[in-house]
Amino acid sequence: MKVAVIGASGMIGSRLTGELAGRGHQVTAVTRHGSQVPGAAESVAGDLGDADFVRQLAERNDAVVSATGPSRTGGDHQEWLDALHSAEQNIGGTRLFVVGGAGSLTVDGTRLVDQPGFPEVYKPEAVTQGKALDGLRRAPESLDWTYLSPAPEIAPGERTGAYRTGDDSPAGDRVSAEDFAVAIADELEQPKHRRTRFTVAN
Repeated sequence: MKVAVIGASGMIGSRLTGELAGRGHQVTAVTRHGSQVPGAAESVAGDLGDADFVRQLAERNDAVVSATGPSRTGGDHQEWLDALHSAEQNIGGTRLFVVGGAGSLTVDGTRLVDQPGFPEVYKPEAVTQGKALDGLRRAPESLDWTYLSPAPEIAPGERTGAYRTGDDSPAGDRVSAEDFAVAIADELEQPKHRRTRFTVAN
C-alpha cells in the first residue's frame, strides 16, 4: 500500500511513518520543508492546503493521512480549516484519514470540550478540531474519509499493539502515541470506519 503522511515529522506522523514502513508499506512523508523522516520511502515538501499538491499526492497513493492541526502559537485556526476543506475537495476518490482531537468526544451527550474542567489552554484547538469533524460529516458521499480521535490523554509511551475502540465516546482515559499509530495503520490496512469518526484508548 502507498500512503502519504502530511505532517510526518510530528509526534503522530513520525510514529505512523515508522509503523507503516515496518509493515512493508511505501510511505511518502510530507513536511513543510521536506525534512527526511525515518522509514519514509520519499520525503517531500508540501502543504495540506495546496490543491495541486494534494491532487498529485492522491493520484500516487492509496490513502492520504493528515497528521496536522491548527496553530498552537496564536495563528489563525481558519487557515487550517480551509486547508483541510481544500484537501477534501481535491483528493478525489483516494481515502482521506484525519488525525483529530479528543475534545469533540461526548459523555452523556455533552462534548468533552464543553464540560467543566476541560483545560482552557486546549479549548481553542478542541473547538477547531470539532469544526473539522463537522465539515467531514457534511462532505459529499463521494469523499472516503475517516477521523480518529485519541483518548483524552495522548503522549509518547510504549507500543503494545493493543487498544480498545469506541465511536463518539472515549474508550478509555489515555493512549500512547505509538499505539495510536498502530490503530491508524490497522484501519488503513483493514477499513472498518469509513465516513465516520472513531476513537482508541489503551
